[in-house]
Amino acid sequence: MRKARQNGFERLENYLVKLIQEKGADQNQPFGIRMLLGVLNVFSHVFAAIVSIRYFFYNTGILKRFPLGIQVISIGNVTAGGTGKTPVTEIFARTLAAEGRKVAILSRGYRRKEAPLLQRVFTQVIDPPLVVSDGKRILVDAATGGDEPYMLASNLPGVAVVVDRNRVKAGRYAIKRLGCDTLILDDGFQYQRLKHSVEVVLVDAGNPFGNGHMLPRGILREPARHLKRADIIFLTKCRGDVSAVREEIRRLNSKAEIVECNHTPRLLRDVWSREEFPLDWLRGKTLCTLSGIASPKGFENSLRHLGAKVVWCERYADHHRYESDEILYALNRSADMGADALVTTEKDAVRFPRFETSPVKCLYLRISIEILKGGKNFTDIINRICFRKQQAEN
Repeated sequence: MRKARQNGFERLENYLVKLIQEKGADQNQPFGIRMLLGVLNVFSHVFAAIVSIRYFFYNTGILKRFPLGIQVISIGNVTAGGTGKTPVTEIFARTLAAEGRKVAILSRGYRRKEAPLLQRVFTQVIDPPLVVSDGKRILVDAATGGDEPYMLASNLPGVAVVVDRNRVKAGRYAIKRLGCDTLILDDGFQYQRLKHSVEVVLVDAGNPFGNGHMLPRGILREPARHLKRADIIFLTKCRGDVSAVREEIRRLNSKAEIVECNHTPRLLRDVWSREEFPLDWLRGKTLCTLSGIASPKGFENSLRHLGAKVVWCERYADHHRYESDEILYALNRSADMGADALVTTEKDAVRFPRFETSPVKCLYLRISIEILKGGKNFTDIINRICFRKQQAEN
């Protein structure tokens, strides 16, 4: 019964996400849906008011922003989910580390296993942050550290990953205990308590601001006009002509440097053995997919574009925590359908329980950022960060 209720909640979550992403006129919806959208619209106005008051408090000094004395690069977005933030965080961390910076990524660790609420309230000040990686080795699993922090730690040797809801505390720990001189604030656009040196904001070129409404009626976490705070804007998932989106962004922010990029498949890797397969392996193959991410269609279509025939797609809610029988069902279903493999995303793969044997290959698709236009802008930002660090040292 517990699992059935969980799946029911996830189905409701998926339905609501799909509903708030639609851009059609509300009057074309059935009466019951119009009523629901009306209620969501009221809450979105309440949420917008709360956001405005919160920023007013920060901008007037009623709420304090804490500087840490080193470079803090915030990477975030104005919308909820789906912009491809993790690969952009990875490319910043990798590039800065290659330039000699001692980098730590600060993450909230969304939907990771945590202590009960009351225990967190009474221990949040005295408990140290969770170190997923100290830059030398990974210290916890994905369930404890969170999917994205664990994935970043796995892909970024030499980069520390620290998790805490209080990113000021996490940053101080990374500086004092891990010797870090550059911090990357993952999903940091709304986290104002820690003062940012560089504001990087991601915008999905295919769906920049959803239907224009704030949460929960739309996908905006804050008004689109707040893009004016950005120093550099990554226009992600650029496929085809994006000039109209660039013009819209320029109306909101006339000064920020813009980088156009795409999320490009790099290789396939076995979830458990880590054996690698080139992308050419997909051509002509029959596949099933399993995913629990914000935008599964892009992942599924990328496999089709690479020449695979996708015959069955199993979708769960974003950050779904898989149980063994769910994975086993997907593997058996894939084998029964004659599929050559069950393919998932890298973010999902870190949440898979381990299986010693499998009736069919179980692979994940490794994605990385490909900069299409504005590479010099990205290089200039990296150089600016490093130059500021050198100035501070001198």
